Amino acid sequence: MYFLDTCALLGYLKGEKGFEKIVEGGAFLVSRFQLMELYYITLREAGEELAEKYYEAFSRYEEEVGEQTLKNAMKMRLNLQKKGMNISYVDALGYQCAVEKDLLFVTSDPAFRKLKGVEFIPAG
Repeated sequence: MYFLDTCALLGYLKGEKGFEKIVEGGAFLVSRFQLMELYYITLREAGEELAEKYYEAFSRYEEEVGEQTLKNAMKMRLNLQKKGMNISYVDALGYQCAVEKDLLFVTSDPAFRKLKGVEFIPAG
């Protein structure tokens, strides 16, 4: 089972190698925040019709994020920043969700490459 970063969703939609097996297997989760990023990026780059289509397609994999998970994610983000790692709020939340649910966090973001519980798939 996996938790997908937004870049994993985008990589799959762009046909990048490595993501299709995970996404098409259907054994993954996302949060509303990954869906938000996916919607925004698609809206910006391809328009509302496609943004709606992608949001609808992936929303069935949505996992609710509780308050404590949000707080834990921000604590983790702060700790990583103190170590020189700069990750976004949404990425921190996705990684925290994966950690708490004992899932692999799938990403192409090099900032996560050396963290535990990460399946890093290079973009492109």
